Amino acid sequence: MFDIIIIGGGPAGLTAAIYAQRAGLRALVYHASAPGGQASSAHWMENVPGFPEGVGGMELGERLAEQAKRLGAELRAQTVQSVALTGTIKEVTTTTETEKARSVILALGANPRELGIPGEKELRGMGVGYCATCDGFFFRDLDVCVVGGGDTALGDAVFLAKICKSVTVIHRRDAFRAARRSVEQAEQLENVRFIMDTVPVAIEGKTEVTGLLVENKKTGERHTIPCAGIFIAVGNIPDTKMLEGQVQMDAGGYILADASLQTNLPGVYVAGDVRQTPLRQVVTACADGALAAVMAEEYLHQ
Repeated sequence: MFDIIIIGGGPAGLTAAIYAQRAGLRALVYHASAPGGQASSAHWMENVPGFPEGVGGMELGERLAEQAKRLGAELRAQTVQSVALTGTIKEVTTTTETEKARSVILALGANPRELGIPGEKELRGMGVGYCATCDGFFFRDLDVCVVGGGDTALGDAVFLAKICKSVTVIHRRDAFRAARRSVEQAEQLENVRFIMDTVPVAIEGKTEVTGLLVENKKTGERHTIPCAGIFIAVGNIPDTKMLEGQVQMDAGGYILADASLQTNLPGVYVAGDVRQTPLRQVVTACADGALAAVMAEEYLHQ
């Protein structure tokens, strides 16, 4: 019997394990991908506190995992298939085993929604990105594109305009879904332009992005937009399907929680990108992990 089972080995889950072990609890972390989760795919990050020269996502994940293991946490590279969270004793089942714990921290993360066009996967991390605030500084004084029409896309455009030579926003509709204020902020910037009623067709380049092939939905006309970077902001997909019927979620599938990060179920907490939150960054994920572990400790000692 574990004190805490943490589902997810990203910054939120590994930080939760660190805090749980320091509190004298026995923690098990299940991680389906490399330690660090989605952050491990980032080529370089310059906004992680404590790394003045920046840090690679893979290195950060490995350091977090090493720290958690040094403190006694158990990490298992297995995919969780199902959970039973409503009882006092929680059960977590993977493809090969079932483990029990008195509390669970859900740190499953949320994956960026992909366009599914040629060149996207091949050039991910080599010009294709999903987080402008994470990777925008790599494109200082260069031309970039932003794909999307919501608040995230327009916010990315405003952020990138401060450091990039030009920003081209491509949206598949004739009007933005973003709040009017977000649109107005972008419209006021001289180096931001908009291409509406247009969809991405392919990302061009061999070892790095050189352009984005787009098609006008009304005319069918295609042309290439030369650029060094493409930021895709068409939403995220939280990994919460197996939690349906147990944990309360919003319409988008993000887990709802109170200020202590406890879900609607006693002893079940949430941390990181999988929860309903206005900001999804490594630093906020780590903060969530710490808080969730501390609150879980209080719950276990009641």
